[in-house]
Amino acid sequence: MSTVVFLLAPGVHLLDLAGPAQTFSSAADFGAGYRLAYVGEREDVLANQGLPLRGATEWPELTADDLVVVPGWKSASAHNRTKFTPSTLERLREHHRRGGTVASVCAGAFALGEAGLLDGRRCTTHHDLQDELAHVYRRASVVRDVLYVVDGRVVTSAGIASGIDLALHLLAQRHGPALAARVAREMVVYARRNGDERQESAMLRHRAHVNDAVHRVQDVIDTRYADRLPLAQLAASGGVSERTLTRLFDRVLGLTPLRYQQLLRVERAEHLIGHGATVEAAARAVGFEDARMLRRLRSRAI
Repeated sequence: MSTVVFLLAPGVHLLDLAGPAQTFSSAADFGAGYRLAYVGEREDVLANQGLPLRGATEWPELTADDLVVVPGWKSASAHNRTKFTPSTLERLREHHRRGGTVASVCAGAFALGEAGLLDGRRCTTHHDLQDELAHVYRRASVVRDVLYVVDGRVVTSAGIASGIDLALHLLAQRHGPALAARVAREMVVYARRNGDERQESAMLRHRAHVNDAVHRVQDVIDTRYADRLPLAQLAASGGVSERTLTRLFDRVLGLTPLRYQQLLRVERAEHLIGHGATVEAAARAVGFEDARMLRRLRSRAI
């Protein structure tokens, strides 16, 4: 039986906590042998979303097989590194010194940094906090725009839902990919993502605008990116002419509709290749006739 300790900070984000907790709880339901514990510096902790939480103030006895997870919290940037007392930070260091694994979600990386556990290590955090983490903990090597980073027995992940990806990865490491896939299916998670996948998908990166016509066309491309989509059909879905659609896409996104579709195709193909598909199979799955175009696009920054 392994123990997973969740260290609760004031203002903890519920999904930072609940995602990994549900993952390990589901693994326990499948017989993996996990016991979950919740520890804070005070018994009562108010989550950022307003839900009162209660944890223990005494830490359980831990062994090298156990895991400590620090979920992130909502805070002004200058206070990210001051959530825990020196004695709590020493608990993190001690567990790691004794061979245990420590992990963080989102701003939880600042607790690991304050404990000195990021010195000389690769790590990551939410994309909004990466600059601050790199500035405050200069001996850390912050890897940007990835879901999670594993450096020995220190595992850091990006924001919010990426804690699920981190927990599934740890399950796959400890018990094999079959159990991780079974847990992901139980949790109705679309796919177990690799750590080096981007935090922001192409869809999200190109949705920060207010043009309704472009959004309507993007809805079509997002849903049918593997199909052949003539410009006239896309323009009709946006209620504009072909010329106007091309001009709007260039002004709003800096891309043509075809280029946007290619971006989605390549991103999905990269995901498939990262999960074991051949380049040829991935190319066909995302709508290319053969792998030549995919190889050409992958070699360019599109």
